[in-house]
Amino acid sequence: MYEYEAKEILAKYGVKIPRGRLALTPEEVRKIAEEIGKPVVLKAQVTVAGRGKAGGIKTAKTPQEAEELARRMFGMTIKGLVVKKLYVTEYQEVEREMYLSLIIDRATRRYLILASPVGGVDIEEIARKEPEKIKRVYVDPFEGLRDFHIRSVVSWLGIKAGTPQWEQASSVVKAMYRAMTELEAELVESNPLAVTKSGEVVPLDARIIVDDNSLYKHPDLEKAFEEDPRDVTEFERYAQKIGFNYVELDGDVGIIGNGAGLTMSTMDLVYHFGGRPANFLDIGGGASRDVVKEALKVLLKHPRVKSIFINIFGGITRADEVAAGIEAALAEVGNSGKKIVVRIKGTNEELGKQMLAKSGIPLFESAEEAAQKAVEMAKL
Repeated sequence: MYEYEAKEILAKYGVKIPRGRLALTPEEVRKIAEEIGKPVVLKAQVTVAGRGKAGGIKTAKTPQEAEELARRMFGMTIKGLVVKKLYVTEYQEVEREMYLSLIIDRATRRYLILASPVGGVDIEEIARKEPEKIKRVYVDPFEGLRDFHIRSVVSWLGIKAGTPQWEQASSVVKAMYRAMTELEAELVESNPLAVTKSGEVVPLDARIIVDDNSLYKHPDLEKAFEEDPRDVTEFERYAQKIGFNYVELDGDVGIIGNGAGLTMSTMDLVYHFGGRPANFLDIGGGASRDVVKEALKVLLKHPRVKSIFINIFGGITRADEVAAGIEAALAEVGNSGKKIVVRIKGTNEELGKQMLAKSGIPLFESAEEAAQKAVEMAKL
């Protein structure tokens, strides 16, 4: 969900959030800033982390400055996503920042609250630099959130019992848990959760990730996602339409595999040999030549991809169907100057190799050799 949507949900559950509204044009940004009547923060609405480092969060002292900043921010790209919406909120003087989130610990089948008195940075960075500052509180879904859970979390954040801040922080924990359970979310996070200089506990940022499989139970959310299918890249949107699993990354070695495990291990091999995967692309089991063709076309058209590593282990996926799909993609769009390497094993392996050999595509017996060659080609 977008930040403004997540904050609206927390507000619905009783959490005080900074005043603000969504803007779709620079003129709307200026109008909202005038209504707020104090310095404002312009926040790009994209569904990825790291906006601040990418220039997606700016502070403006005047409505005029807000409009000028907005003109530069609209249309900018953050991790491949174009900024089309800005959330304009009142600026908060912050005394200190904290971290608070709920996730699902699938190993224990419980909710897990992560809390840290240090906020404003990635939880991974906190875990790496100051792991002792992360509190983990498990909540059994059958028992639900209890007062002792809340006390454990809020006291760890360094907030004194019996103060207004204690009550405010407690209400944030309760609201986040309600959002987690009632929306069947995978993540509810506030980073930073701040103590302002006026003494209030306020979520300066909020993230909620909802399980797509539960949307049918929430008509309002389902409608919102249908009207705005969130920030996906052009290639991710195309992949959704065709029906294969594709996630865009920031590297330059294109990856195609069949099965999530093989695709992930293929990505690991590319990393191992000093490369950076451009994507995760799983064509699935039993993929037809048409699926393979469309999958390869995505990577052939991608401007950042320099080489492509196709790693197939055929069971119900036939090697000759994969080879036919590769041939069809190259015949339709050409190789666009990209080098392709293939490692293919399993059903109809020899026939598939014969077909690809005629196309002059390098074939490898081991995935390690193929990954190393793909990395080398990407660096040429």
